[in-house]
Amino acid sequence: MPLIKMQTNVGCTPEKKQSIVRKLSAICSECTGKPESYVASIVEDDSVISFAGEIKNSAFIEVRGIGGLNKTVNRKLSAAICGYLEKELAIDGSCVYINFMDISGENWGWKGSTFG
Repeated sequence: MPLIKMQTNVGCTPEKKQSIVRKLSAICSECTGKPESYVASIVEDDSVISFAGEIKNSAFIEVRGIGGLNKTVNRKLSAAICGYLEKELAIDGSCVYINFMDISGENWGWKGSTFG
């Protein structure tokens, strides 16, 4: 059950948010090898973010999953996410932080239970 969540200070129309949330879901699925039917994706565009003390187009991304995250996968995710955000939202990769978290199944709830 991968989750990819983006907070950004770049304003988006509702249609643009829907497009971005779908693309981030596809990127997460492709890079982790997990079926997209297991991926949850969130986009929040009302954040105030500064990098190096400056307010500029930027994003903070969280990627969480039960297994499947490792050095190789995380690097693929980072490259794919940053490349997409640069093209889609004019966010330079130097203004994107990504946090990867591998969570044990017992600490992830779903359908009234947990995965572990």
